[in-house]
This record gives sequence, structure tokens and C-alpha cells, in this order.
Amino acid sequence: MIMQSTNESSNSTVDALKDALRYLGDASYAILPEDVAHRLAEFKKSLLGGMRCVIDKDIEWIEARVAGGDRLREEWRQRRSTQETSETAGEGI
Repeated sequence: MIMQSTNESSNSTVDALKDALRYLGDASYAILPEDVAHRLAEFKKSLLGGMRCVIDKDIEWIEARVAGGDRLREEWRQRRSTQETSETAGEGI
């Protein structure tokens, strides 16, 4: 019962903060002329879309480097295995 009350209290505080931030965000556009508010919003969305594109490319680059690292590590492992096999074969003579 006490735990539920604490969770409800936390949720209501978070909800109140979200509502306040939402109101401030709405007001920040409401004080602008309508056409300016819409152009500003389009500019911000375009900017964020560009950032998303850059981030997506960076993520792709990271994934490719990790895959390349895995491939290179496997090549090194195979070379080492081949060298150890040839060294072991030469010891018997």
C-alpha cells in the first residue's frame, strides 16, 4: 500500500513536469507569428533529420568496422594456427 502510494506520487510528479514542459513548448511557438512558428518547426525538423542521417551513417560505419575487426581477428587466428602447425611438424625431425 505504501509502495503503491509512493509510485503514484512519483508518477503524478513526473506527469506534472511533463505537462509544464509541454505548456512551455506550446507557449514558445504560440508567441511567434503562425507562419514563423511553422517555418521554425520545419527548420528544426529538417536539422534533426540531418542529424539522424549522420548518426545512422556513423552507426553503419561502426558496425562495418566491428565486422571487419572480426574478419581480421579470424585471419590472424588462422595464420597463427598454420604457423604453430608447421613449427610442430618440424620438431619431430
